[in-house]
Amino acid sequence: METDNNLAAVGLAAVLAGTVYYTMIKPLLPASRPTSKITAAAAAAAAAAVKTTSKKGDKESTAPGNSLAQQRATLAWQASNKRGVTGRCVVTGGSGLVGQRLVEMLVERGATSVVSFDIAEAPEGAWQHPKIEYIQGDLCDYASLLKAIAGADVVFHIAAMVGPYHHRDTYMKVNYEGTVKVIKACKEAGVRKLVASTSPSTRFDGNDIDGACEADLLKIPQASYQAMYAESKALGEIAVRKASCDDLMTVAIAPHQVYGPRDKLFVLNFLKAAESGLLRVFACKRTGYGNNRVSFTFVDNYCHGLMQGALKLQPGSLVQGQFYVVTDGDSHPCPQGYALFWPALDEMVVNVGLDSIYEGKMKLPDWIMLPVGSLCDGISWVTGRKLKLNAFAVRMTTIHRWFDISKAVEELEYAPVVPFQEAWEDTAAWYREHWLPGVGEGDGGDGGKRK
Repeated sequence: METDNNLAAVGLAAVLAGTVYYTMIKPLLPASRPTSKITAAAAAAAAAAVKTTSKKGDKESTAPGNSLAQQRATLAWQASNKRGVTGRCVVTGGSGLVGQRLVEMLVERGATSVVSFDIAEAPEGAWQHPKIEYIQGDLCDYASLLKAIAGADVVFHIAAMVGPYHHRDTYMKVNYEGTVKVIKACKEAGVRKLVASTSPSTRFDGNDIDGACEADLLKIPQASYQAMYAESKALGEIAVRKASCDDLMTVAIAPHQVYGPRDKLFVLNFLKAAESGLLRVFACKRTGYGNNRVSFTFVDNYCHGLMQGALKLQPGSLVQGQFYVVTDGDSHPCPQGYALFWPALDEMVVNVGLDSIYEGKMKLPDWIMLPVGSLCDGISWVTGRKLKLNAFAVRMTTIHRWFDISKAVEELEYAPVVPFQEAWEDTAAWYREHWLPGVGEGDGGDGGKRK
């Protein structure tokens, strides 16, 4: 009997050990890198093609800093004779990733004049076009803001304090109070249309967003938010949408996970982490150990969505005061509207010329990383120093975050102008050409593993 009990105990232990191994350990062990649809050679060829794609005549009508995909999309749009946003436009945050490209695309599509208003100077290499005026000013300085907005037909409010690393008063001053000042200035200046950039994170609660449309998302204001950034953006969006009337027609449009050439936040931070050799897949059993589904938005596609919002703002239109999400939509690898987050990032990393984040590297489970992130939150609270690793970042890289954009497709007549795969490849090519040569020279550290 004792022997039987021992054998039973050993058998039970073996079953338990096998269960633990196959359900908790094996999925975290190093795995082969998922097959990439982007080859390094293709990325390099795309980068080289950018240099030769523009003819002399094109330079007057397209931004000189366009990547290959951006150039193709712009020329295709111009050849289509579709209607663009006309008149005088003002873009707050015109020196940022989205703002700079929006300024360019407005001119490329026929705007009479465009004002880029930003607290920062005009970005290096900014398009010096006679239709563009760069004004350096503070969003929170009402007099400067009003002067910049004067005479505008459309204001695109893009300026924001982004990222999870600032203090609450900074977020509120820029993202909420600054937005209220934009609304006030628009009213005083007689602006008819205000298109505001917002964020779907205003409606996150830490749970999966698995193919939700706008009506499925949480309502704002929420009792609490996952991040201070989200809280400030929610309050700003509420103010914009409440202000909508026939005298000042407003709409709020959000992208999700914006990327593209010149991105200094999302893509660059991951590339720097990969270059250092420290980047690992954050894995969660619920979302397939690194196969969490995520919608991405190429910068040109988002700018196109913003301009569609402006075009559709008409007296009495159903677009007034509405909230929309735009992404790369059905051009994603999964036509429902998503890519797999970590495999997609690995494609970017490998095709920029760095080592895969899969091969020879163990995944980090969320049941370890969430407590670590919470500990970092505590350290930040005590020291006042914001750490890049936090519980919010862990959640955002392990949950499903993809959206059904049918509302934007139907009401804004939105469709991506550059499909995901072309845009993803184009972005990798841009970083391979413009960022990789500087790795180890102050831009990304000197411990990188380049191919």
